Amino acid sequence: MSLAKNIEFLRRFPKLNHINGFGFYGRSEKHGLRSPLVEVTGFGANPGGLKMFSYVPANLPRRPALVVVLHGCGQSAAGYDFGTGWSTLAKRYGFALLMPEQQPSNNANTCFNWFNPEDVARDQGEACSIRQMIEKMAADHNISRSRIFVTGLSAGGAMTSAMLATYPEVFCAGAVIAGLPFGVASNVREALNGMMQSPPRPARELGDFVRGASHHKGPWPRLSVWHGSADRTVHPANANEIVKQWLDVHGLTETPMSETMVDGHPRQIWWNEEGETIIESYTITDMSHGTPLGFVDNGERYGVEGALLIEAGISSSYHIANFFGLTKRIRQPKTTAKAVMAAAAKERARPFPTVAPVTMQGPDLTAMLWPLATPVHRAVSPSKPRRRAIDVGDVITRALTAAGLMK
Repeated sequence: MSLAKNIEFLRRFPKLNHINGFGFYGRSEKHGLRSPLVEVTGFGANPGGLKMFSYVPANLPRRPALVVVLHGCGQSAAGYDFGTGWSTLAKRYGFALLMPEQQPSNNANTCFNWFNPEDVARDQGEACSIRQMIEKMAADHNISRSRIFVTGLSAGGAMTSAMLATYPEVFCAGAVIAGLPFGVASNVREALNGMMQSPPRPARELGDFVRGASHHKGPWPRLSVWHGSADRTVHPANANEIVKQWLDVHGLTETPMSETMVDGHPRQIWWNEEGETIIESYTITDMSHGTPLGFVDNGERYGVEGALLIEAGISSSYHIANFFGLTKRIRQPKTTAKAVMAAAAKERARPFPTVAPVTMQGPDLTAMLWPLATPVHRAVSPSKPRRRAIDVGDVITRALTAAGLMK
């Protein structure tokens, strides 16, 4: 019996968790994981039988953006969020997060069923369930309809392709990580063939798959594509096919308009007549199947290594959020006069100075100490002696001297 027939047979038994749904590469669910995600019920029709999880940071802007994140095989919504850091990004930059979750009753390895025609057709199956979740988020949190995005890994990446194709009017942009083009598989055999070989198809044929998935005539979502060059689970050639598919939809030529290196990895770019980046493609050198992780320029890191979550020296979550246009607004905590006074009193009450060891990437001591050293102006009762004002320059000088940065 062929491999495809074996998998077709095993997928009928939900309790067999090692082969069904191509998920044996990534059993990464973490039990007991602390997560900011909250399960939402009653979001409308749910023909795909999916679960809905969301994270809505406090004090969002009046019309926030929404990012839909689709996990890979063997993963949960909370586990993938923990590994990729999307909720941390949402809190820092002020956008809402939606993370649908597959159930073992639908797929034993919790893969989204991207290869089942009934699950990736408009207003049917899992695609419809995800669309209903988006509508729930938009209604409950005043989401900006022009700032809705979707991204996913592996099976979640293939489902991302499906969502962009079936509901192109909903999404401003998307990002596919180690996924496949839309329309290349309608059963398990074709799915395996696409994953292992990714036979090339004419650009027009690939584009027609997208154009035929809805009545939409444009404008079309922008797209970011990510794939490891050493991926043996989903053939790296799939990245080229995804790019080819959406270049045809956008009416762009296949020759990149720009090629650069980002954190040591090649990036190809295509833009429109207005100079806006429409499609970008990252090839993560020597990386296997998974989501690439790393530090960003300011030294921050989003996510944690694990199964299908790979240290690669580049933070895909951050760069995708940047491609979506979400990293321009940094949320700063509000500092009240009361908080400043309390901090100043605490500083005066302890032996001074007490300074942590300074590293080359440490915080700016001047910026850190300035709000604590600045006098707080308020009315003082005549019966009480006025407190001695703090010499700001002296405070900073002593701190820098203690840190070894000044003699």
